[in-house]
Amino acid sequence: MLLEDKVAVIYGAGGAIGGAVARAFAREGARLFLTGRFQAPVDAVAQDIVATGGSAEAAVVDALDERAIDEHLQTVIETAGRVDISFNAVGIPDAEILGVPLVDLDLEQFSLPISTYATSYFLTARRAARRMVLHKSGVIMTVTALHSRTGIPLVGGYGPAMAAKEALTRGLSAELAPHGIRVVGLRPQAMPETDTIREAFEPRAAASGMTWEQWQEALANRNHARRLMTLEEMANVAAFMASDRASGMTGTTVNLTMGSLDD
Repeated sequence: MLLEDKVAVIYGAGGAIGGAVARAFAREGARLFLTGRFQAPVDAVAQDIVATGGSAEAAVVDALDERAIDEHLQTVIETAGRVDISFNAVGIPDAEILGVPLVDLDLEQFSLPISTYATSYFLTARRAARRMVLHKSGVIMTVTALHSRTGIPLVGGYGPAMAAKEALTRGLSAELAPHGIRVVGLRPQAMPETDTIREAFEPRAAASGMTWEQWQEALANRNHARRLMTLEEMANVAAFMASDRASGMTGTTVNLTMGSLDD
């Protein structure tokens, strides 16, 4: 198995992406410590993993609270001895971010995704890195979106937030790679099983006149495969990138837009 005996901490594990990554990591043999702001959704993922023979523990951790992050990581170290993988899948509701033109967006709305996503990634990465340096190994990961690299209307500060995370991935890698720590990201796009694509559709529904099915088809027609990616496909790539088989990759964000964005 790709991640046999690896110790992984996942932030935002109660969400669609975090939960899918947790299940993929578990299938590959990782020992999981799952966190989120609310206990119930994280518990549900952990229970699902344990029921299928995996190892997972759930905890409430606010990924914007540095003290809470540090205390939880110390518990992980005391329990498992180390942290091999730190995966940040933290998200925030998009309802108040999407659908408003930038010229009509107030500063607080614009700044919210930038400060939340960048700060959360920075805090979780920094605290994990300080432990990983001691073992000269580890992988720090996060998730971004197509918005980081191309102009998309009516997404407010979401695009700059994703771009900031990808820049931070490069900066962290430049400093941490000499210590044996890889830093990589994933850039999926428009997975129908997540809330994000639905939240992107709703403010456009009335103006465009498109149905939910037509919206998905329109997005799919922008990529090479003419279909949208599944959560499982994204999570399988995450498991590979977290594994030693991807040891040659750091300081980069993997393009999972299925050709919507050409590299």
